[in-house]
Amino acid sequence: MPRTRTDSRPTPPLLRLYRAARTGVHVLQGVATTTSVFPFLAPASRRAIVRRWCGRLLRILNVDLRVHGQWPLHAGNVLVVANHISWLDIFVLNAMQPVRFVAKSELARWPVVGRMIRGVGTLFVERTRMRDALRVNGQATAALAGGDVVAVFPEGTTTDGTELLPFKSSLFEPIVEAQGRIQPVAIRFIDGAGAQSTAPAYVGDLPFLASFWRVTGVRALIVELHALDAIPAGAAPRRALAKAAEASIRAALARPAGVTAPGRRGDRKAESP
Repeated sequence: MPRTRTDSRPTPPLLRLYRAARTGVHVLQGVATTTSVFPFLAPASRRAIVRRWCGRLLRILNVDLRVHGQWPLHAGNVLVVANHISWLDIFVLNAMQPVRFVAKSELARWPVVGRMIRGVGTLFVERTRMRDALRVNGQATAALAGGDVVAVFPEGTTTDGTELLPFKSSLFEPIVEAQGRIQPVAIRFIDGAGAQSTAPAYVGDLPFLASFWRVTGVRALIVELHALDAIPAGAAPRRALAKAAEASIRAALARPAGVTAPGRRGDRKAESP
């Protein structure tokens, strides 16, 4: 892993307040769009709006998105699996290519933001109910078989980005059933000096507002998004698929920042949506 740190240089309070206020307005606009406009739009139009909205959110928060590998991803029946560091991860992925996430049900009950998350087709699972995983897996399988791109964070929780937890193989069952492809994606946050940053990490008992306020105070934040080689689900056992995806992401995170795998397209900034 690269060297890590949290940039401690102070950001002017007025700038932080400005970013926070703009984010609040932007979120309210997103809620209004998903509740009043989305019901009348075709899926392709919804995805275009989601991509533009997420790209603008990253710009408001001064997050510079840089991508590696082949984008966009395959059109459908693809399960995106990524390491999980921050609440920003969802918006980072959607800024490149909108996907349907499988998320914990607690997010659906968040004030304001929960309505927006529901409106973009997120699949929610009650983690305290074992049978609910079967229900959500069935929904995810149907979505994949219907041509959707679904995304999961198979670690099952967030880390500060300096480690990768073992992947939970149960989350791979839908793509096995749908006979599609797995797209491993590695996410890494770095600061303006090129050191890995833990500032966006949303871990432990840290309240969301505290995490958000910390992000507004980062002077320079770059997020690297690596699209790695796709893995055909085929007839392989889900545990083998989970290990293969985990190994691919682990190898990508072990490389220095800004370095791609041999034979893959190099680093570039994401196009403005």
